[in-house]
Amino acid sequence: MNKPAAIGRIRLFPTILLLLIFGGLGLAFFFFSSSPVSALIFATLTPTQENLWAYVDLPKATYTPTQFYLPTITPMSTETPVMLDMQVIADTPVPIYPTDAPVYQAQPVPGYSGSKYILVDISDQHMYVYEGDTLVYSFVASTGMNNATRVGTFAVQSKIPNAYGSTWDIWMPNWLGIYWSGGLENGIHALPILSNGATLWAGFLGRPISYGCVVLGSYEAQLLYDWAVVGTPVEIRW
Repeated sequence: MNKPAAIGRIRLFPTILLLLIFGGLGLAFFFFSSSPVSALIFATLTPTQENLWAYVDLPKATYTPTQFYLPTITPMSTETPVMLDMQVIADTPVPIYPTDAPVYQAQPVPGYSGSKYILVDISDQHMYVYEGDTLVYSFVASTGMNNATRVGTFAVQSKIPNAYGSTWDIWMPNWLGIYWSGGLENGIHALPILSNGATLWAGFLGRPISYGCVVLGSYEAQLLYDWAVVGTPVEIRW
């Protein structure tokens, strides 16, 4: 046997063994790195991206409400405040009495001997209701425009729970008739009700608004209607 050749083969063997070991390790690393397990392990080690943010000025949102417009209804009635329009029938003129007009004396209803008494003060636009010497009610009232309400001493001559004014298609609740003016009876009643159910003159009490009647609030007129009887004296004065 050739001794130098044998020595060369012995020295070459470790080199080949190292190559085989490193080659096996390389293949093992290749297969491991391509497996899902390695992806999961290395993914947990990968640092996440830094969150970048900053303040931004944005305009505040605005809201514009939708506007609804309702039609304005102009009521018609026998008695109307100055700020409302009114159509007067030609054959039913409205009497207007000056402040120095003579006092009209109505005939009291025969047989009344009670102690009830109603006082209407035109200058104060107020009604005072007495029983004997006791003041039982004190109401804000409205009388006729242009001194249309007569002054004098009258009496309740009719009671109608809900009088109807056919000329102007209105209802006058708690009607107490007190005197006649031509073919029309003037009286005391609540705020009129229009044919559409609306209440006329709400908010206008305490100033002259009628064409002769004495107008009270709805609640006050009900109290007076329940209290008064036919024949109760009614005095209207300045």
